[in-house]
Amino acid sequence: MHKICVIEGDGIGKEVVPAAVEVLKATGVEFEFNHALAGDEVFEKTGVALPEETIAAAKAADAILFGAAGETAADVIVKLRKILDTYANIRPVKSYNGINCLKTGIDYIIVRENTEGLYKGIEAEIAGGVTVATRVITKDASERIFKHAFELAKDRKKQGTAGKVTCAHKANVLKITDGLFKKTFYEVSNDYNDIQTEDFYVDAMNMFIISRPETFDIVVTSNLFGDILSDGAVGMVGGLGMAPSGNVGDKYGLFEPIHGSAPDIAGKGLANPTATILTAVMMLRYLKENEAAERVEKALEEVLSLGLTTPDLGGTLSTSEMGQEVAKRV
Repeated sequence: MHKICVIEGDGIGKEVVPAAVEVLKATGVEFEFNHALAGDEVFEKTGVALPEETIAAAKAADAILFGAAGETAADVIVKLRKILDTYANIRPVKSYNGINCLKTGIDYIIVRENTEGLYKGIEAEIAGGVTVATRVITKDASERIFKHAFELAKDRKKQGTAGKVTCAHKANVLKITDGLFKKTFYEVSNDYNDIQTEDFYVDAMNMFIISRPETFDIVVTSNLFGDILSDGAVGMVGGLGMAPSGNVGDKYGLFEPIHGSAPDIAGKGLANPTATILTAVMMLRYLKENEAAERVEKALEEVLSLGLTTPDLGGTLSTSEMGQEVAKRV
């Protein structure tokens, strides 16, 4: 029995998460779903966006399935990542049949360091009209994110991928912070002689994820760079509606689609649940339920190829109807 903390959050989170939960129930895997609250509505009612009882529920779970956060995102999902020390943000980039992708044959993972960089939020106004932000890069955090990336590459190599890790940085300009980041990357790589390595400046990497995305296996980078690169990368495979992610640490796993709360379509049944269903696939693999994960992904691929989708993907189904189509094929 896997205990899952379910946090629907705001906007379309209340639609895409129930669709993914229905798919999870169809796997036959035993789950205990514990629903918890967080986000804008909770803040409006209580003055707290992430209640203590929600934090406790997340810590007590085997995994957390999160939907979307609105204006309170920094106080909800960003804060929850820090509390749980989920230092690796895993963002798969994969092309699926039936989806209008700019290129086919794309299948790689962006591994984003999740705790440091400018997302530390260390900012100050030092004079009128003059502000500063401090970028934090440490050797310890760099080592653990690189080890996570190389271990992922080892696992994927067993499944037939290239077994390669690409580091994106800006060490030519950020000589101290990204200088340390790049140096640590190659130090860690010495323990993984069977894995190919390469590095690119992040601006060049931004071009390569468009011009030759099929050449990548694992891409590892710092917090802000990973956030920017991954959103651009999923534009190649159908957009944010196709973009799952997982936040993983040594003790906790927090899984969320990349997209936001999309208030303009919330409550209309138009939201594409694909990213959240793929996020559930990631959660299943985290829980070592690999056979169930394969069934869900194959069922989703069939639904996408048949065009049984929401309007943004060219179909006519509602969010819940698309989830039902996946569930009945699982």
